[in-house]
Amino acid sequence: MKSGVPRMTMPTRALLRVLLAEPARERYGLELCDLAGLPGGTVYPILARLEQLGWMESRWEDPGTHEKAGRPRRRYYRLTPDGAERARDAVARAHRSRPRTTPLRPARPGEAS
Repeated sequence: MKSGVPRMTMPTRALLRVLLAEPARERYGLELCDLAGLPGGTVYPILARLEQLGWMESRWEDPGTHEKAGRPRRRYYRLTPDGAERARDAVARAHRSRPRTTPLRPARPGEAS
């Protein structure tokens, strides 16, 4: 298993939050896209990086299952126990380190905006 932390971009954090909601549950790729609100072109590369880091594992469904359902074969993904722990830590660190912005206050009457 390789170690390391993926770049904690907003899409990576969104996907990890979905996975961490039920870390032991297997979910297929398009389901993860829908739940995270992200396109496949964003989600699948993230899943591949997480799998390379050893944070998750994947498997292809049995061919008979998708043939009976008349749909393409699905690949299922799940966080490993170690991956779930690392993901929780990485998401928490990313949340703590994000820059805080000062809320804008509305301009007062007669004040230039």
